Amino acid sequence: MKSYALCPVSDKKVNERVARINGAFTVMLVIVFGFIYSIYPVIFLVIDFLLRATNYSKYSIIGISSKGIVRYLALQDNFINAGPKIFAARIGLVFSILISIAVAFGAYLPALSLAGILGLFSFLEAAFGICVACEIYPFVYRLLYKSKFQGL
Repeated sequence: MKSYALCPVSDKKVNERVARINGAFTVMLVIVFGFIYSIYPVIFLVIDFLLRATNYSKYSIIGISSKGIVRYLALQDNFINAGPKIFAARIGLVFSILISIAVAFGAYLPALSLAGILGLFSFLEAAFGICVACEIYPFVYRLLYKSKFQGL
């Protein structure tokens, strides 16, 4: 059976509270990068996003820390479909890699611009629960699978 749903769907669930705290950690690391202009916070994000974007999310230091904070604050669980958050982690991975490449080539303005976009997206997730990557998914899907939509 073919599905033309325009949202990433997964058989896994994630706690939205944890995802929002993950976003806050990302914002903090982007701010650190912006102030000290060191590649280390970005490399940390590359590794962490890679873990969260694959089946190794249980090893994510940010994820582990966020779960600990949720437990410590006794926040009520709010489980949602993991598909959009996995897609968002993949977008974060792409941005982190691009920032790393820009830093490696000494392209300061592009690195800071990309970091600003990543920081903004992460802030929107942390503060308001707005997943920008989830909002752009339909457009990415249509670009990748354009032939499926030509008859619609």
